[in-house]
Order: sequence, then structure tokens, then C-alpha cells
Amino acid sequence: MKQLFTISLFAFGCLSISSAQVVQPITLNALIINGDTIPVIGLKQVEIYSLSIPPTRKAKKKLTRLIKNVKKVYPWARLAGIQLRKYDKMLVAAKNEKERRKIMKIAEKEINEKYGGDLKELTFSQGKILIKLIDRETGDCSFNLVQELRGNFTAFFYQAFARIWGYNLKIKYDPEGDDKQIETIVRMIERGQI
Repeated sequence: MKQLFTISLFAFGCLSISSAQVVQPITLNALIINGDTIPVIGLKQVEIYSLSIPPTRKAKKKLTRLIKNVKKVYPWARLAGIQLRKYDKMLVAAKNEKERRKIMKIAEKEINEKYGGDLKELTFSQGKILIKLIDRETGDCSFNLVQELRGNFTAFFYQAFARIWGYNLKIKYDPEGDDKQIETIVRMIERGQI
């Protein structure tokens, strides 16, 4: 029994010695107010986004549909922004107007081949959201982008055709007004919340 006690005491002593912590001092900024030292710690800014849950079943269904539509078209809007920046660099490097038009024809053909079929499958409301999100990603409405890249006549033609189907290429994205819910959904997507 005495031997077991000695072994236990030895083991406990070894464990207490090996688990001793080495304390490293941390330097902090501090303020001294009325003789008290108060540490000042800078924290990262945190943005909190949430959607208010509507009271009615119909409104909940509408919000669910909006979330689904934004999640579907947001990657297309991001892709549009990337493609625009890519082609914008190519157009700036173009030597003359003829080469510029040639680049635009190639770009239009490439986009139609790659994405045309998928974009044709979008619903009406998804198309409206996509037009707004393209404005958000590029900083310019779709009409101005077409006008800049393809000319006034083509932009006018596209706008007229869009108006027949109920779209408006001149619509601007308003994250603080009409498009506040869309902006919240996009931010939540970017943060991985939905």
C-alpha cells in the first residue's frame, strides 16, 4: 500500500511539472481614465444581414421565390461582370473601330454558344433580376453597356425588343430602395448564409 502511494505521488508530481504553462505577455493599447487602466482592443467590423420573415403565407412564398431566383441568376451576373472586364481590356487594346467590331462579333458569338441556351431557360422574373444584378456587378445599366459595346442603333433595338417582353434595359439597381431585399439576399449569398 505504501508503495502504491509513493508511485501515485511520483506520477502526480510528474504530471504537474509537465503541464506547467509558459505565460507570454500580451501588449495591448490602453487608456487611463480616472486612474483606471482600460485596455483598448480593435475588433473587425461585422455586418449582420437578415431578412424579415413576412407575416402572411403568401408573402413568405413570394420571399422564398425571390431567394431562389436571386440564387439562380447571381452567378450569371458575376460572370457578366467578369466577361465585361475581359472584353473591355481587349476593346481598349483594339487599334481601330473595325478591329473593335470584329472583337465584339467574336465575343457575342462566344457568349451565345456558351451561355445562350441556359439564359433562354430563365423565367421572366429571373430575367428582370438578372438585368438589375448586371447593373450591380458592372456599375452600369444594360442599355448603356449595349450602347457602349454595340452602338446606339443596336441598343435602341434591344431596348425596344425588351420592352415588348416587359423588360427595361435602362432600369438602375437601387440597393437602398426597391432592390433592398435583393441586396440583402446577395450579401447573404456572398457570406454563405443562404
